[in-house]
Amino acid sequence: MTAEATARRSRITPEREAELYGAVLDLLREVGYDALTMDAVAARTRASKATLYRQWGGKAELVARALRSQKPRFDEIDTGSLRGDLHALACREDDDGMEQNSALMRGLMLAVHTNPDLLAAFREWVIAPELSGLDRMLRRAAERGEIQADNPALGYVVHMLIGAFATRSIIDDEPPTRAYLSSYIDAVVLPALGAPVR
Repeated sequence: MTAEATARRSRITPEREAELYGAVLDLLREVGYDALTMDAVAARTRASKATLYRQWGGKAELVARALRSQKPRFDEIDTGSLRGDLHALACREDDDGMEQNSALMRGLMLAVHTNPDLLAAFREWVIAPELSGLDRMLRRAAERGEIQADNPALGYVVHMLIGAFATRSIIDDEPPTRAYLSSYIDAVVLPALGAPVR
């Protein structure tokens, strides 16, 4: 991020930013990405459109950064074992939050694939940090000797985790839950990596 962009974005307090992100996510759940407008965000948050555009550039980045704000920082997850780290990652929100976010992500996926600006912002603000954090987590596990650094399944861990989260409602007609994701990690992800399950 450039110094100019950092200065441009430093005018809103973290508390106000969190409030804005919460409002954006609420609007997304209510109307979806295509119907969400900067006018609606401005009205919901009592902010000027000029402020929104100055801080986020446009709807795509605002939405992507709102999604990112709901994700924990990976450097806050370090339990001392890969299993513990993956379980902490899967259980970072309660079942109600998981159900809401699963519905939200299903609704966003079509928009991501049909809107190049949203896709680029989603990759920058959501996917790239997740991949980077997961890579650090897996490297720590390899350094501890829990997994082999050349295991071919390492390149598919994020796909396995997203797949479990995204397809639960489609296949089982149930939302993802902490218990389901924890079981999936033990039954699928850790064995694929050759990591201890207990």
